[in-house]
Amino acid sequence: MSTDTPGIDPLEALRAPRDPACDVFLTGPVFLDIIFTGLDSAPVRGTESWARGMGSSPGGVANMATALARLGLRTALAAAFGDDHYGEYCWDALEQGEGIDLSMSHTVPGWHSPVTVSMAYEGERTMVSHGHEAPAPALSAGTGSRAGTTGATGATGTSTEATAPVFPQCPPRARAAVASLTPGRSEPWVATAARAGALVFGDVGWDETGRWDLDALPDLAHCEAFLPNAEEAMRYTRTDCPRAAAHALAERVPLAVVTLGAEGAYAVDGRTGTAAAVPAIEVEALDPTGAGDVFVAGFVTGTLADWPLADRLAFAGLTAALSVQEFGGSLSAPGWAEIAAWWQLIRTCDRQDPAALERYAFLDDLLPATARAWPLRRAVPTIGFRQ
Repeated sequence: MSTDTPGIDPLEALRAPRDPACDVFLTGPVFLDIIFTGLDSAPVRGTESWARGMGSSPGGVANMATALARLGLRTALAAAFGDDHYGEYCWDALEQGEGIDLSMSHTVPGWHSPVTVSMAYEGERTMVSHGHEAPAPALSAGTGSRAGTTGATGATGTSTEATAPVFPQCPPRARAAVASLTPGRSEPWVATAARAGALVFGDVGWDETGRWDLDALPDLAHCEAFLPNAEEAMRYTRTDCPRAAAHALAERVPLAVVTLGAEGAYAVDGRTGTAAAVPAIEVEALDPTGAGDVFVAGFVTGTLADWPLADRLAFAGLTAALSVQEFGGSLSAPGWAEIAAWWQLIRTCDRQDPAALERYAFLDDLLPATARAWPLRRAVPTIGFRQ
């Protein structure tokens, strides 16, 4: 990621003295992601495969936190970090490299960082993860500390999914919060954040129970927006069309956004009945890791900036499209420099459809008149070199 990014604050015109210091709050597990790219096919049992590219970066909830921060939003993350070198690297990359507020995060002595190895090929990915659930932070422990809890789980043995590092009972006052909804589980901090005025954006994963019951997502009642993919949306609403699913979801939540992969996204504003559809940008995908998180970050940005619904969808789709052209989750999240460079380049391409370009004309009011040439040099994808 280029550090030479324009100082764009998408909320500058809306900020007031009594506004929350935090734009977006989120919590969840931070993984060390190790990504292999340039594989011609899936690894074959009993053989060794060589990848043409690789990268390492903070993953898990760090993907979305990084994407939000790079779009100029003041982002606060509550997470547990291992006290191994992986955890130290992830903390430094997020706090010093991305400017993310980690004052509600903590380091767990004796607990190792969760790790995911991701292999990208043919536009898809295969992942292998290992980790243990982080113990709850001690009541006397300080926040924003690299040492704070005891009683860590063992570093070896049977792995349990690392899904609950920190769930603060009193999140900071924020404009928005991003919550990962899990069937059958309610997180008290979500309701607290909503009561304090935060717009809650609900993300969701595959329902391993197979019930696909919206009533089993209790925190959905506190959400301003719900952003499932097409398959998830249709299963939850018992419909056979993503657009029908979006309209059904809009009866349960103010904003229903259904992502359609290569076909773009469709959204319905349940308050006004407004619907918007935006096609995806055709790109050559290198690694889809974190693209969904980047899409959510783009949509959150547009919503907080009070853009029209179609502009929010277009911007979210653009940021996601730019991200899949680079490897890694947080590494690939675009900032305003990447967006400006793309917009400058795309308008000089002779084969571009003028009507399609008009969809992104709102960028003219956000971006500088000149931008650096595309493509931009990204950060070196490694845990770190010795100085």
